Order: sequence, then C-alpha cells, then structure tokens
Amino acid sequence: MNWGAIFDWDGVIIDSSHLHRRSWELLAHEIGRALPPDHFLRGFGMTNETILMELLGWTRALEVARQWSLRKEEIFRDLVRQNSIQSLPGVERWLGELSRAGVPRIIASSTHRANIEMILQRLRLPPFAGIVSAEDVTRGKPAPDIFLEAARRLGLPPQRCVVFEDSPAGIQAGRAAGMFVVAVTTTHPAASLPPADWVVGRLDELRVTDLEARLTQFPRPAASQSI
Repeated sequence: MNWGAIFDWDGVIIDSSHLHRRSWELLAHEIGRALPPDHFLRGFGMTNETILMELLGWTRALEVARQWSLRKEEIFRDLVRQNSIQSLPGVERWLGELSRAGVPRIIASSTHRANIEMILQRLRLPPFAGIVSAEDVTRGKPAPDIFLEAARRLGLPPQRCVVFEDSPAGIQAGRAAGMFVVAVTTTHPAASLPPADWVVGRLDELRVTDLEARLTQFPRPAASQSI
C-alpha cells in the first residue's frame, strides 16, 4: 500500500517539553510578563504567535509577537545546547519499521525549523523526507495547512497519509486535513484528547501491517481547505 507517515515533533518524536516550558518562563521574565499556570498545556501544538496574541494576550501586534517568538526559540536552543535530549521511547523502533517497509516519513510541526534541525543532528534516527515547520504555513494548527503541505511534499493525497500527534490542536488539524490520525498519549491522557482513529501510549505499540489493515477501511471525506 502506498502511504506516508507525517509526524509532529515535540511530544511525538522527542520530549523537549521541560525545555520549552523553561524557555517560556525565561522569556516572560525577560520582557516582564506573567504566565498563567495552565498556559503550557493549552498552547501545545499552537504557533508561538497564536500563543502570544490569543492565549496569553501579551500583544495585539503581529510584528511584536514574531520578535518575541524568535527570542523564545533562541532561548530554547541555548537550553538544548546545555542539556541532553533524546527521542521518546519506541520512536526509533517505529521509524525503523517504517523505513524497512518503504514508508516515506516527514515532520510537520509548529516548532521552528532551526530547532528541529539542531536536535536531529544529535539523534540517530532513520532519515526523514523533509520538514514542514512553522515558517512554511500562515495558519497554524488546528488549521490543516501544515499537514496538507506535508502531503503535497510527499506527493500523496491526504487520505493516504497518517498523522502522528499528541496535542488536541494537532489531532484536530489532522482530521480537518482528511487524514488518518494516530494520537499518542505522551502529553495528554486519552480522555482529554479529541477523537482520533487510533490511540497509543507509545509508537512502538504499532505495526505496519495492522496500520495498513485499518487504512484499507479509510478515508473520511477529504478536506476542502486549500493551503
């Protein structure tokens, strides 16, 4: 079966949540703002600009939000340089199985490209076909744009793509794109996630043959949105 695997990054491939949380705290301190207690989980999967303007309400000016977003990611990369980082349990095994089965793999994440490339250099993972990052789309998750762009780069229709996500916004985006969605409960319990086509605790619970069997009974109607 000809299909492609589209992976979110943070919370699916790696666990960098502690470093992202700390980078938000350092940014808030630097610019003299306060963070609500639940900001981090609520912002999972969203672009920095959406978090800054809509979730936190720190500014209404997009240009200011972009500047703060870039600064936040600079802080994050400094923290990465100072700390070790690894892929989540089961990731390497699952990526290896997909590679052996000839399934193309691509990253589609609201994270900035520089962050992903920096960490990929440290990890020993089977190669990805590409990266679609925050810089590549105008609308972030839960809009489907980032996943539709990933499918376009793989040369596959959306209904032949499987999204691997851990955040409510990402799951909603995958469903809006008309893709098969596998939810991973690394950052949210299953009960708090939107409906997905399959829910697992870690990626190596999956098998290519089982996933392909489910794909034969897919799709939902394809998305009408355009990029």
